Amino acid sequence: MLNATVRHGASSNIQRRIANYGRFPVEACYNHQSIQARRLLQTQVPPADSVPFRKLLKDEAKKRKSNPSKIDASDTGRVIDSASTNYFQARARASANDQPNTHVSYFDFALPGSQPLFQKGTLLPAICAALALKCHIQNRSQFDRKHYFYADQPAGYQITQYYQPFAVNGSILLHGYDGIAREDGDMVKIGIKQVQLEQDTAKTLLHPPSEARLDFNRVSHPLIEIITLPQIHQPQTAAACVKKIQALLQAVNAVTTGMELGGLRADVNVSVRQRNISNASINGPQHRGQILLGQRTEIKNLSSIKAVEDAIIAERNRQILVLESGGTIEGETRGWTLGASDTVKLRGKEGEVDYRYMPDPDLGPLLLSNNLIDHVAERLPGLPDEKIEDLVEHHGLTIKDAKILVDLEDGERLDYFDEICKEFVALRPHSTISAQTIPKDRGRRSVTIANWVLHELGGLLSSSQAVFSPSKVPAKDLAYIILMLEEDKITGRTAKQLFARKFHGDVQDVKTIIERENLALVEMPEEQYVAMARDLLNQNPVMAAQISEKGQTGKLGFFIGQMMRKGEGKVVAKKAEATFKRLLGIPSQ
Repeated sequence: MLNATVRHGASSNIQRRIANYGRFPVEACYNHQSIQARRLLQTQVPPADSVPFRKLLKDEAKKRKSNPSKIDASDTGRVIDSASTNYFQARARASANDQPNTHVSYFDFALPGSQPLFQKGTLLPAICAALALKCHIQNRSQFDRKHYFYADQPAGYQITQYYQPFAVNGSILLHGYDGIAREDGDMVKIGIKQVQLEQDTAKTLLHPPSEARLDFNRVSHPLIEIITLPQIHQPQTAAACVKKIQALLQAVNAVTTGMELGGLRADVNVSVRQRNISNASINGPQHRGQILLGQRTEIKNLSSIKAVEDAIIAERNRQILVLESGGTIEGETRGWTLGASDTVKLRGKEGEVDYRYMPDPDLGPLLLSNNLIDHVAERLPGLPDEKIEDLVEHHGLTIKDAKILVDLEDGERLDYFDEICKEFVALRPHSTISAQTIPKDRGRRSVTIANWVLHELGGLLSSSQAVFSPSKVPAKDLAYIILMLEEDKITGRTAKQLFARKFHGDVQDVKTIIERENLALVEMPEEQYVAMARDLLNQNPVMAAQISEKGQTGKLGFFIGQMMRKGEGKVVAKKAEATFKRLLGIPSQ
């Protein structure tokens, strides 16, 4: 974004920061006020007979080390609220195999005489990200300098957007199927305060015991920072929010990799306050009517969804322990290691006034026309929620299956499903995949196709430890297998055998395999269906009575399965079911 001479920089390097506050129960009353920067003095003097605070911390640390995997997420017996503010960064970087400091320009090192230049290639991913988050993209935004000294920022400032950000006033909906906490109900709407463009910093490479090296390859790569309003109240929901934003950015091609591959990073801010204090009695700072709950700390560079949730829980519990012991929360930056039960202090944290924000004199304002924004909006790919709704409403899938289908392989499995549906219609032109004209049969074929794509294919991928690829079983071949099965020209067992053969590399056409190996179904006569059904019913009179007298029709599956085994590939399941229902006096629906 800010350096015209980055030679091999990522084209859509995205950073996002999400602020969210939440409430979590704790154990004693504590009158806590929000304070800027650091506070070093206690606001309460503990009783004379109290256990020393240092001993409490040591005892708690020993206890946690003895049970490192147990992180308390509830603390339901306590009475102080805690609030969490989460900042999530998403980055698309150069290859991990690049040697350190091999893609660096003069401005990256802040050499005298070098100047930043806006990279136009970052504009499209930024617009797509803002639109996916339902933000208002401003026609005019400007760049500012955020001053601080740290080794990974040699200029002594970072270029960001503080006064006039790129986009504002967005929102994101989190549903139950997104994995939000039960306490938040079926849906949570999180407001997006703003989306701003920034430059990246150098990567710190630690070399124990006492050496740290800097890799400047990613310096000045463009980032997007996303800031939410303080409206998240549970660690689980915070993690779900990160995952949902990652899915949205991937859906619109604003990022190309997820958190685990370094495409996104998360910073989390956490604070706590007493539950039974009314907002009117708190003199702390407010933002759009939201109280900033207590002195917050920041946890840097979380690299997975699980790390986000666990880090919030650990830091919340640490702050509660400090407050209950009469201590004071200091504004600081802390670190977290996956699997740990505690956060670790890294450095003190400055307040906004210390950053001395000022307009960047080297970069002019960014001006965007409504025509450009509308052009991108009209061509924006479908978002995850829209795809899930379509699969449920028009294809008859369950929400669970629809969610899985959308999420798998970043949408590649859904594309495979769509391609099979198209091939099925091409093979049978009069077919309606969603079957909307027949209410009782609505979506039957789509559900069948989804079962093959999710479960049958998933089983083969798991057993062979293979990675999904649509070329494993071409969409046309799977569509033909499903069509032959639906028309009762092959059995279910034969269909699975054909599918497995194609999966493991058989290059023959499915139709050719069926003809050459005589796999087509040769159905047995009606009289044999009746005779076999009566024989099975006589062998299991108790179960037969439960079906005919008590209406336990679910047990029909047992009899159908037995007939399929005895029929040796000559039994059609639907005809077997009809025969049993007729003999048991069950009306056909």
